Amino acid sequence: MARLNIDVDAFWENGYQIIRNVYSPQEIKRLRDAAYASLSRGPGDLLSNAQMRSTLTDGIFVEVARRLLGSDDIWYAGDSSFTINSRQRGFHKDNADRKDPNGPDWKGRYTILRFGIYLQDHWKHTGGLNLRAKSHNTTDHAAGENVYVRTRVGDLAVWSLRTTHSGNGVLLKFPRWRYPEPKDIPKFPNWRIAPADGDRIAVFAAIGLNDAHHERYIQYLKTRTYMVNSFRASHYDEETLAEAAKAGLNVRDIGKEIEGDDTVGKNAAWEPIPYEVSS
Repeated sequence: MARLNIDVDAFWENGYQIIRNVYSPQEIKRLRDAAYASLSRGPGDLLSNAQMRSTLTDGIFVEVARRLLGSDDIWYAGDSSFTINSRQRGFHKDNADRKDPNGPDWKGRYTILRFGIYLQDHWKHTGGLNLRAKSHNTTDHAAGENVYVRTRVGDLAVWSLRTTHSGNGVLLKFPRWRYPEPKDIPKFPNWRIAPADGDRIAVFAAIGLNDAHHERYIQYLKTRTYMVNSFRASHYDEETLAEAAKAGLNVRDIGKEIEGDDTVGKNAAWEPIPYEVSS
């Protein structure tokens, strides 16, 4: 495993961390090839994909999570995917209570991490991740400095599910230090924008502690149509589960939990889910 230079304090202050030089160019190329080869698979997570499960079973995500969360008890519940040339753009959060400051997600330290591997250069090239620094402590989606995350090939990004972020950011040719807000990107002519580094391929996964925050996130995911389709298409054999366990990753099989349950997956878009209010 590559040496992981992680600043735990900076992560909790800013809501994200970029870990440099985690993957070799050869591993990034292998993942790009695997993503292209997996296009015809349909729904399903990375762990159920023999060509891409190494992102979860090589131990890197687990080690980062251990150090950031201060625990060896790291859990995964089927939330992982890859995208090729996704066009989605716009600041949002991924946690369940993303708009409600009184929701359970905002009680205590939040313990679910989103990992992102961008399989091309975004140091000199456009198309990377935007996020708002220190936005993990507020439901205000406009709060926090807008940062274009300049990843090089082989870097690993990790952020809190509560951190406000957006895909398909734009890196300008000049000035390089000015990062357009997603809503302002259409105002910039193409000649002002740095070139793309080929197809934009990204790999994502969420892992965290086995606590109330993770339980609430899972209950939220069970309401989403796309996630239920993925859960039902994701099947783990004993060899896969053994690989995960060897890496220190505990796996919760949500597909088995929802088998035969026709109440799940009713929401195509995000909707708040209820919670009990203590008296």
